Amino acid sequence: GKKPSELLADLFDKVGAHFYNRIDTYFDNERKAEIQNNVATARPDTLGGLKVTDIVTIDGHQFVMEDGGWMLVRFSGTEPVIRVYCETTHEDKVQAILDDGMKLAGLK
Repeated sequence: GKKPSELLADLFDKVGAHFYNRIDTYFDNERKAEIQNNVATARPDTLGGLKVTDIVTIDGHQFVMEDGGWMLVRFSGTEPVIRVYCETTHEDKVQAILDDGMKLAGLK
């Protein structure tokens, strides 16, 4: 059998490398409705320079991008925290996508 690192290398050879990160940000609970509205009404053309091709509103707001990557914005169910997740094939765009997610929520 192959080592896990070899299996991962085989997978990346087939689908390309994917890069992921997440930001958790506390906010003033009095702003929750405003932030939720900002996210719910956001219709960005691009995130981190990549074209947004779809928006999925299951378990948060997921913005699907042209490279097959995505950015997900969701609220914690237990504390005043917003989480912005990103996965993309462009390592150099991860932080810009996360920053754009914070901006569309009105937190940056």
